[in-house]
Amino acid sequence: MLNIVLFGPPGAGKGTQSELLVSQFGLNHLSTGDIFRANIKSETELGKLAKSYIDKGELVPDEVTIGMLKSEFEKAGDAKGFIFDGFPRTTEQAKALSGFLQEKGTDITLMLALEVPEEELVNRLLLRGKDSGRADDADENVIRNRIKVYNEQTAVVADFYNALSKFNGINGVGSIEQIFERLSSAINSSNK
Repeated sequence: MLNIVLFGPPGAGKGTQSELLVSQFGLNHLSTGDIFRANIKSETELGKLAKSYIDKGELVPDEVTIGMLKSEFEKAGDAKGFIFDGFPRTTEQAKALSGFLQEKGTDITLMLALEVPEEELVNRLLLRGKDSGRADDADENVIRNRIKVYNEQTAVVADFYNALSKFNGINGVGSIEQIFERLSSAINSSNK
């Protein structure tokens, strides 16, 4: 089973590349943001619990997030593998994800980290903000703070996967096709 953590700061292109990788490799895309929204909308028990934290402006606890991911994993049946997008965000989440996957007889194959200079990220997000109307992509100060939070709190997860020889940094600058080719090449190399 091919299990990929697609990693990178806001604006790195994870969503765009996830769609292409899902299509190319027949993987299931697990985005924690999408999973949260779906569970909250459907008013599942986990969704109600997640909403109680989100409504207070708090982070959803790891056990709730893992519970939702487990549920989505179970629904996938005979999947060829998964792309984890937006998760794990902490070393503890990475350990919990590995533990869960190992119970299922699999593990993370590799982490693909899209590496993009900060100024490029800011420009991409400002452009996306004009097109999407997303408030968090319209204000440069908010964007820079999101990148700062990513660098301080989330980027350390790369160290966890690097220690397991599963980290693969990918140049995230270029055309969508060029970046996709780099990601595909890394995946194909890991499957040999």
